[in-house]
Amino acid sequence: MLTSKKVLSRKRRQRSVRKRTTGSDALPRLCVYRSSKHIYAQVISDESGVTLLSASTLSKETAGSEEGKGVEAAKQVGREIAKLCDAKQIARVVFDRNGFLFHGRVKALAEAAREAGLVF
Repeated sequence: MLTSKKVLSRKRRQRSVRKRTTGSDALPRLCVYRSSKHIYAQVISDESGVTLLSASTLSKETAGSEEGKGVEAAKQVGREIAKLCDAKQIARVVFDRNGFLFHGRVKALAEAAREAGLVF
């Protein structure tokens, strides 16, 4: 399988981040994936191997919004994931940027989640 240098570099960074961040039932992991068009966020318990909740630009709550794409959509997803965490009484998480650099849409999602009350 041929993969680009960009993908290989992200996978290397992803392994580096995953060594340090693991989610537990008490402190789950907020994992972010950024594609060219959309952004996804999942809250995962690595002990149980279960995705507790998720939000993305494709979910019902954010798909019909006026924000569209880009940084504004990432902020919307960050607020949505914080709201879902609050409903499940999850106050603290470990942030996993999944090998993506912490700027742009990933940073906007993280800051919006923090502003909405999620601690990491």
